[in-house]
Amino acid sequence: MNNDQLRAWIGRQEIREDLATAAPLNGMAATLDHQAAQDFALGDIVPPLWHWTYFLPTPRQSQLGTDGHPVKGGLLPPITLPRRMWAGSQIEFLRPLYVGEKIARRSTISDVSYKEGRTGSLAFVKLRHETSNAGGVAIVENQDIVYRNPPKPGEGPATPTIARTDAQWRRKVQPTAPLLFRYSALTFNGHRIHYDRPYAEREEGYSGLVVHGPLIATLLLDLLRSELPDARVVAYDFRAVRPLLDTTTFEVCGRTSEDGTVSLWAMDSEGFLATSATARLA
Repeated sequence: MNNDQLRAWIGRQEIREDLATAAPLNGMAATLDHQAAQDFALGDIVPPLWHWTYFLPTPRQSQLGTDGHPVKGGLLPPITLPRRMWAGSQIEFLRPLYVGEKIARRSTISDVSYKEGRTGSLAFVKLRHETSNAGGVAIVENQDIVYRNPPKPGEGPATPTIARTDAQWRRKVQPTAPLLFRYSALTFNGHRIHYDRPYAEREEGYSGLVVHGPLIATLLLDLLRSELPDARVVAYDFRAVRPLLDTTTFEVCGRTSEDGTVSLWAMDSEGFLATSATARLA
């Protein structure tokens, strides 16, 4: 598809409704290895980013493609490039969501573009999600999705960026297959790169199972919440830089800044930057 055809999708919308139940939050707490993993009850605040366990798409099994994603169609444009990545998000937390309340999400395609890059064809989709409760819009998220072809045989990875070394907090993470599977289950994510090793390696060219981008973003914010338990996050931006695989450990790191923001980043075992993030506190 050319740029004009893709841009015809701009403005398309989808509205989904859900109930903010406790069960997926308890599952997320257990997956993140929290001691109080079964304690969410009616009226509790949904932690930031854990709203990703709601509004899950439920395509029928016959509607899945070979990669485990739903076949092209629905809200997203029918981009034929096979590899899809959640490249990052810019999120505002305007008011809390509470366990037990009805919530709704309006999703709008705000931009679509296509270009030829150094590594081949690339397509970019920006989605705007507005999540609301009875009080109005609670969370505004602008999500970036990138589509591309798998690497060509013999094509090396992009030049990595060395991660900063001035972490104030850090935590080592072992991305086991059960961890990735549990996060896929919590978010009803069928993408095979996260649990099907032969597929990830043979079909998409990875050297192991891929750690979910939103899981890394959640682990970074979980580090902040453990170090600053009384802080209220009002904005959070993250950007995926380099894939993390289950073949080795990685670290989530953070540091407060003089302007009141918190810098967060994930780095692989070689010290290369994988994800960068910034949180703004009230």
